[in-house]
Amino acid sequence: MVYEPNALLGRLVGCRLYSAQFVLDYVQLWFDSEASRDEPLLTCDVLPDVALEGRWFTPAEPGWSDALLTLIERRVTATHEATGIGLGLDFASGAIRLHPAENDLVGPEIAMLSGFADRRWMVWRPGEEAFEDL
Repeated sequence: MVYEPNALLGRLVGCRLYSAQFVLDYVQLWFDSEASRDEPLLTCDVLPDVALEGRWFTPAEPGWSDALLTLIERRVTATHEATGIGLGLDFASGAIRLHPAENDLVGPEIAMLSGFADRRWMVWRPGEEAFEDL
């Protein structure tokens, strides 16, 4: 199967972020959908930047985790995936962006999306797909 940027990530549009779990050095974002049996899980092995009401927070800044938690119960309105921007999820009053600098890479993977009823999944790595610039 040929990889199509934003095809799988785009399936998050309309899904609600219902949980953000902080696990040592990564975060798991859990979504649900009223329109399907999907229960998508986006595991971010590199911590994402978070925007809330126009202000961006990086993981090293105070307020980052609070900004991420504020997005719980909000629905994804758009997704973005491209070389140079990485991955992005938009919400009505916020956003999540995942495009690490090379020195932020902590392992062989940047993120993984799974949890779809049809068992489709995707792993993003440096030098591949939306992260060809790393």
